[in-house]
Amino acid sequence: MRFATRVVHSGHETTGPYGGIVPPVHLATTYDRFAQDPPRYFYSRGENPTVEALETCLAAVEGARHCTAYSSGQAAATTALSLLTPGQRLVCCDDVYGGTHALITGLRRYGILVEQVDLSDLDRARAALAGDVAMVWVETPTNPLLKVIDIAEVSRLAHERGALVVVDNTFAGPALQRPLRWGADVSLHSTTKFVAGHSDVLGGALICDDPALHHAFTQHRTVAGTIPSGLDCFLVHRGVKTLSVRVERQVRTAQTLVDLLLEAPGVTHVRYPGLPEHPGHDIAARQLAAPGSIIAFRYSGVVEKLLAGTTLFACAVSLGGVRSLIECPALMTHRPIPAADRAAAGITDDLIRLSVGIEDAEDLVEDLTTALASGR
Repeated sequence: MRFATRVVHSGHETTGPYGGIVPPVHLATTYDRFAQDPPRYFYSRGENPTVEALETCLAAVEGARHCTAYSSGQAAATTALSLLTPGQRLVCCDDVYGGTHALITGLRRYGILVEQVDLSDLDRARAALAGDVAMVWVETPTNPLLKVIDIAEVSRLAHERGALVVVDNTFAGPALQRPLRWGADVSLHSTTKFVAGHSDVLGGALICDDPALHHAFTQHRTVAGTIPSGLDCFLVHRGVKTLSVRVERQVRTAQTLVDLLLEAPGVTHVRYPGLPEHPGHDIAARQLAAPGSIIAFRYSGVVEKLLAGTTLFACAVSLGGVRSLIECPALMTHRPIPAADRAAAGITDDLIRLSVGIEDAEDLVEDLTTALASGR
């Protein structure tokens, strides 16, 4: 099946005795194990049929063998990082989600060596991966600077050192990028974002082909209690069905807004993987099915007035939903990172990030035009 068909049909193998065309929601916390042959379900902190239906769907969507669902993207990231032991070295890209930055910073107190490197620069990547390394953490496109990292080349370099490659695929989503295809070992999602797509449910996922990795992930989830509820998984699974059409609309509208921003007074720089001048444009053209619907730009006006001047763009964190969002990462998602570190990474107070929704493109153009003028 092709992608648009897989997102609609995957994970529906068990629909119960009534012929329902969507998976039922299983809310039971425990099971009568003597009524089953063979006994498999014991307690919903470990297993739940609705959770498994979502996992079957997400594995199929990425063309993988296994998926483990989590209560949030942070829970998924924490699980992946739990594979590291004291004395091992983690190489992570330098531009990452603020929550990820907090997680990897915390690893240092457990004796894990952490090095952040601009992995979009292959010379720096080669130098960083020349020594001992246990895991390479790739976020591409990155948050919020939209750097594009060559998954295939970084995976090749990492595997030469015996390192595991984890790719945070949240900013692209499975409609645009499937990291395992390019050599990664694990694809991580905050399913809260593009996968669910409606800003109404938290979730995460780790997708892989290695059964031993999958077993480690599920075992950690059971012990840590980071499994999502059956109802949450039902909502994520429902959102997956429209993923293809949502992303198609979002990308098309994003390209319209990029054209506006390139000519807009007060906008000093536009960063979008679809632009030929983007440093990672050629890699994005090969690695991504489309350039995505996240846009970053620098604004020379009063940022607070810009953020307050939108009507359709909500000033809010997160991304990938049906409603368009606007934020200043330095003031919002990345605020907990020390100011000097933010500035060194290029996450300055003039940087604005848009997550483009599915509204009418002309309405978004008008809203953003008005807001840009209000801040000057």
